[in-house]
Amino acid sequence: MSRAPHAAWATDRNRRALGPGVEYEFQKLTLPRELSRNVVARMLTDRAERGGWELDRHLLFPDGTRKVTLRRKIIRQTRPSYLSF
Repeated sequence: MSRAPHAAWATDRNRRALGPGVEYEFQKLTLPRELSRNVVARMLTDRAERGGWELDRHLLFPDGTRKVTLRRKIIRQTRPSYLSF
């Protein structure tokens, strides 16, 4: 029985403000060496198209593991003045 490739990822999320008025949410992925380059590219493309993520950093280690950091803007909606108490 083979494992699905996504079962081997480790993820971590945090938030950080990079400038005035711009705040990003980050997601860190650790991908095992067993995932091929094509699978990783397809997975990152899918996250970009469906989740609004963009590539922030990609590290490839000598043992073949990858650490990928994705980011997306956090868009805050302001409360209309007629709803404030």
